[in-house]
Amino acid sequence: MILGFLSEKPMCGYELRKKMEQLQGYARTFSDGAVYPATKRMVESRLISQRDEIRDGRQRREFSLLDAGRSRLIETLRDAHGFNITDSNRWSVILTFLSVVPDVGDRDAVLRRRYDYLNKTSIHFFYCDSGRALETREIDDPYRRGIIHLHDEQVASEIRWLESVLGSGVSETPSSE
Repeated sequence: MILGFLSEKPMCGYELRKKMEQLQGYARTFSDGAVYPATKRMVESRLISQRDEIRDGRQRREFSLLDAGRSRLIETLRDAHGFNITDSNRWSVILTFLSVVPDVGDRDAVLRRRYDYLNKTSIHFFYCDSGRALETREIDDPYRRGIIHLHDEQVASEIRWLESVLGSGVSETPSSE
């Protein structure tokens, strides 16, 4: 997220933290204790630069993306797989910055991995005592059924969106990945 937001413009740590929280919504808050150690590591790795300045009467540390950081961001986005594709929160971060990847074929390959994952994976939320996944029809609680319904609707909507972005033939062409 830090590299992604800095690809848009230089920012101070406070701005970065606020942008990160806005992107993650209710799912996660970020403290200065999380942001500043991460930016320090990125400065030491020469992915970003930092400059101390006085703004609005306060000292601020402004961070800027370096060429190596842009390359790392593009590589991370282009090569997104595994948990970055399957976890909804991580996927939202990948999708937020995917336009940074210059090659449309590389962007489409990422979208295709997500599409393939959504089409082949069956998500289960509730299990019986023996560990077997419960089918929706086996769940009496209307609120638990609601969780499943909302999830299924979200997945169906995302699949429709991916098909519209990837174009015709996406559902007929198996992925080689």
